[in-house]
Amino acid sequence: MSDGYQKENTLKRSISLPLLIFYGLGTMIGGGIYALTGKVAGISGMYTPIAFALSASLALITAFSYAELSSRFPLSAGEVRYVSAAYNRKRFSSLIGWLIVFTGILSAAALANATAGFIEDFISLNTLFLTAMIVVILGALAAWGITQAVVVVTLITLIEIGGLLLIIYTGRYDLAMLNTRWLELIPPEGLSDLAIWSSIFGGAFLAFYAFIGFEDMVNVAEEVKDVRRNMPVAIIVCIVVTLIIYVLVSLVAVLSVPPDRLEQSNTPLAMIMAYNGSTIPPWIMSLISMLATVNGILVQIIMASRVLYGMAKGGEVSSWFSRIYPKTQTPLRATGLVVIAVLIFSLLLDLTMLAKVASAITLFVFASVNAALLKLKWSADERSHGLFTVPFIIPLSGFMICSVMLALVIWNALDIRT
Repeated sequence: MSDGYQKENTLKRSISLPLLIFYGLGTMIGGGIYALTGKVAGISGMYTPIAFALSASLALITAFSYAELSSRFPLSAGEVRYVSAAYNRKRFSSLIGWLIVFTGILSAAALANATAGFIEDFISLNTLFLTAMIVVILGALAAWGITQAVVVVTLITLIEIGGLLLIIYTGRYDLAMLNTRWLELIPPEGLSDLAIWSSIFGGAFLAFYAFIGFEDMVNVAEEVKDVRRNMPVAIIVCIVVTLIIYVLVSLVAVLSVPPDRLEQSNTPLAMIMAYNGSTIPPWIMSLISMLATVNGILVQIIMASRVLYGMAKGGEVSSWFSRIYPKTQTPLRATGLVVIAVLIFSLLLDLTMLAKVASAITLFVFASVNAALLKLKWSADERSHGLFTVPFIIPLSGFMICSVMLALVIWNALDIRT
């Protein structure tokens, strides 16, 4: 074509299972654990590890539903395709797609602002200039090629995991005391003390958002090798690895530092290192935190552009966004729109409102995806299942849990307004 784009809607399949796992870990392990540890400790106290384990269990249920659906429909804009296949309602499918794109844009914008703040701790530059440069550079990387972008995500993910492993290492002596302190971490039997269990569930509700991100993996499905087999495996591996690391970090946190002190700190992991007598400079953890937010921006830009591209292929938006540039084999038009939107929202964003809106949207999408799998399992389409299947109880439980949590989010929002 004269504009340099391909009519054929083909992305480059270059993501192997190991790269996909690191990409998935990059979507999950990030700013959440670095920022939320103190907040969860402030709610759940010494029971923080149980809160993290509980939240991981809730996320794992929906992850299993995503694993089966990704095996059935290995396409970009995965959630849109799942809902479309189940209900054949184009408007509802489009709504799901736009909600996901909107969440990705808002998340990337918020992370861009956070990254600019981290950089200002090292170099004094104009915040707006820093934010714009961050978005443009990461947008260019996303447009350059999926292989290059995933390699960068993988490298940063290794650094992030290294930072968490460093926290675990500095708390090794506290972990060694589990044999004498384990009773402090166990809540009373049954539901006799409702206040304690309420604090555990409150912490789990907050910690749940440190585990989301696996859903972004399905949106690079058309760039994954042997996707029907590799995608379900990668989703489950990412959840399990994240669970192990988060529970160990939370154990070190509450065994090393009083929970009320953790709650008051903006950098709880750096505080843990200080309490454990680490000689590593605090700016090291600040640098790792900055890289975590950079990783998040890149992943969100890739995710949102792939959803937009997949919707264009499915007819939910203009086919203009489905064109692939042959030199990069990436959807430059979709990526460009996402980058522009991130730039705009990064100048207008209210971080508190972002968290509330993003949380509600994520739960709504999760509930819709679980409901879609229920519908497919109930219908004749069950005969055309993929390589990975889960019992009927999995999507049913996922739908009920996400619906209840969404109702609580809405109730809390209405209660605050009144």
